[in-house]
Amino acid sequence: MTEQRLSAAPEARAPLPAGLPHVACVLLWYPLFTQPFIFREVEGLKKHLPLSVYTLYAPNLRHCSTEMRAAAGGVRSFGARALFRFTLEALRQMLTRPLRFCRLFRRSMFHRWRSLEVLGENLWAFGAGCCLGRIFREEGIDLIYAPWPRGTATAAWVAADIAGIPFATSARGDNLAPADPDLAAKLGAALFVRANNAADLARIESFGEGEAQGKTVLVYNSLTLPECPDRADEGPAARRLEHAPVRLLALGRFDVTKGFDVLLRACALLRERGLDFRLTLAGGGGKVMGLGHLGAELLRMRKELGLEEQVSMPGLISHNELPRILGEHDIFVAPCVVHASGRRDGIPNTVIEALAYGLPVVSTTVNALPEVVRDHQTGLAVAPGDADALARAVAWLAAHPEEARRMGRNGARLAREMFDPHTNNLRLAELFISRYAHWKKSCAA
Repeated sequence: MTEQRLSAAPEARAPLPAGLPHVACVLLWYPLFTQPFIFREVEGLKKHLPLSVYTLYAPNLRHCSTEMRAAAGGVRSFGARALFRFTLEALRQMLTRPLRFCRLFRRSMFHRWRSLEVLGENLWAFGAGCCLGRIFREEGIDLIYAPWPRGTATAAWVAADIAGIPFATSARGDNLAPADPDLAAKLGAALFVRANNAADLARIESFGEGEAQGKTVLVYNSLTLPECPDRADEGPAARRLEHAPVRLLALGRFDVTKGFDVLLRACALLRERGLDFRLTLAGGGGKVMGLGHLGAELLRMRKELGLEEQVSMPGLISHNELPRILGEHDIFVAPCVVHASGRRDGIPNTVIEALAYGLPVVSTTVNALPEVVRDHQTGLAVAPGDADALARAVAWLAAHPEEARRMGRNGARLAREMFDPHTNNLRLAELFISRYAHWKKSCAA
């Protein structure tokens, strides 16, 4: 048996109307604790559409929230044990449809990949796509959705050709720069492309030779925190700003786009200028576990700057613990930067979550951040890479608790309006339904 089904029972839901397209969502892992926004989106879509989840890798529930674990039932996962099945299906495709197989293999694999890791992911995805194409045809899947445009979109595109159905994908932030060499072709072949912020929508539509022009649709992510408390009045974070020490919070992968090294330099300036503060810098390496190389570098910086008393680095935070962590801090800091390679964030979901909990946010003007961190409305925005400006913004909020309180209230309202899961998931479901109906009509014409 090369597929694995997770044992938890899925949540019971009301029957869906007949005639809706059956969507297959293809991911590397599901659920994954670093992608709570994907979890919220997939579970939300299940309320509006028949949707099945397929993952190319074996299950990984480490650090997942209780809610994620409870919803993991029914996921069809492939891991290393699927190698024989993938190989067998690829050989079958090669023998029965050699011209199509050669075309798909050339299209998927004949590129100058950035690393052996990316090459390996796409080779595995190609084999998975051959296998999934057969499965989707047998199980009556109508439309494939790959929420990431890399390996999962490779699998979705191959499976779509074999099954004779369309696929859709999504692109964001660092998918666009540096981009995989086949990204433009994938965007051009997709039924539609979903963007989760306006800045990336413009970047997607202008990418390459405009392959996604006119087919890119903006649907913001859904808020990933369940039942956020009403912070419309004087929330605890705003009240605590009037008492020392000021508690700062930064969360995220220890990645070059996050700018956490800039934050540590800003903290050294704050200490020199006499601000009594404590920073919680929580996260892990770019892979699923561990501090990683950048985490070790941040630990070294903290020691060299003499910040071990002011800065705690607790490692990864479970999503179960996130509401408590957000409630215990005063100001959220997102010092994002654009890496020399062009990589950048879209809107970090931790920023959305912090806004939802009424925390004023200090961030930079990178990419889509100004869509939510509106200067002097929901927080303060500074130029990326400027430690002095970051320190001054934090100190200003600490010195103006009434303004911080106002920004926190504004941010909570904005998060509720822009990232409402019911509204955004319904819009995404309607997009699947309408685009699939148009595709089916065009095929019949």
